[in-house]
Amino acid sequence: MQGLLWLLLPVAAASGWWMARRSAARDCNESDRRTTPAYFRGLNYLLNEEPDKAIDVFVQLLEVDSETVETHLALGSLFRRRGEVERAIRIHQNLIARPALSQEQRAQALLELGMDDMRAGLYDRAENLFLELKEMKLHVRKALENLLIIYQQEKDWQSCLQTAEELESLVKEPLSLARSHYFCELAEDALRQGQTEEAGKLLKKAIAANAGSVRPLHMQARIAMSRSDCKAAIKLLQKAVEKDVRYLPEVLADFLECHRHQSSLPQLRNYLQEFLGNGMDVAVALTLVDIITEIESETAAREFLGEQMRQHPTLKGLLRLIELNETLPDVQAGQMLVSMKSHVEQLLAERPAYQCAKCGFAANTLHWQCPSCRSWSTIRRKSEPEDKHP
Repeated sequence: MQGLLWLLLPVAAASGWWMARRSAARDCNESDRRTTPAYFRGLNYLLNEEPDKAIDVFVQLLEVDSETVETHLALGSLFRRRGEVERAIRIHQNLIARPALSQEQRAQALLELGMDDMRAGLYDRAENLFLELKEMKLHVRKALENLLIIYQQEKDWQSCLQTAEELESLVKEPLSLARSHYFCELAEDALRQGQTEEAGKLLKKAIAANAGSVRPLHMQARIAMSRSDCKAAIKLLQKAVEKDVRYLPEVLADFLECHRHQSSLPQLRNYLQEFLGNGMDVAVALTLVDIITEIESETAAREFLGEQMRQHPTLKGLLRLIELNETLPDVQAGQMLVSMKSHVEQLLAERPAYQCAKCGFAANTLHWQCPSCRSWSTIRRKSEPEDKHP
């Protein structure tokens, strides 16, 4: 409440200045007598911590003309940033309803009102306002940027592609990564509808949009796996890892499935061994534990993981080592390990596995677009040093 009172003080001052200016310009004492009581009534509301009533008084006093439009715009913007969206909408709607506005002033008010509606979740209304701005050819960049946010929120990926292309041509800045993801999202929709061929075409467009993107390669590998073409899937998965080695943990399960299908687990073991000792995610070592258990023995897997834990201790590795040692014949040791296991599981559950490199948003699953800052491909598994220090 105290913050809102400080916010309204400049508005009160502006109202007083405006009345004094009008009074001097008109040289009319009668007018001054009519407006002064309203001004002091607004101050009284303000001092008595009745901001809603104070707002109504001061906004009414600040008649919309060429000298007060900026004051109204600033006041509405301040309310929106404070989360007072309904008040911001009221102020900006009041502005737009005034016929005396210039085209530029109307465009600015439309932009602010569109941003108010976005903040309130009124996407249809906001979209119409930004489309109107685009037609007016005023504030086009901001209009397109906000339209892109709306279409992403509504998962209208075709409109995202069209808007991104318009924005690219306007600002001369590449949006290739975002466009690649839009094609991938359309491909996901096609796959859900059983349109595998259409999905394949869209994924080719995704790669063409951004050659460094790993998502379309992984999706192509999944399509190949659905056709039991594990040889092609493995090549695509390896190509994705070549593009971005940090993505390796995300494709380990598919690697394992494909090599099991082809009875080529020793080949996968040799491939993954190359990534040990390079600060790679502990998931690589744990996948090797699965492979060694299958092609050799549990004892060999236990020895391998024990050596890895001595070199690179992690909570996930410790949990798996406990599970491997639970089967040992020592009953007392087994009970102690069971007790340790619950504590380690609790520690892991409290630590999100993923984090956005741009804004720090934490998550338990991989998101292609950060739910917080809306950036694409910025969420990654937490780095190994963080795993070492719970």
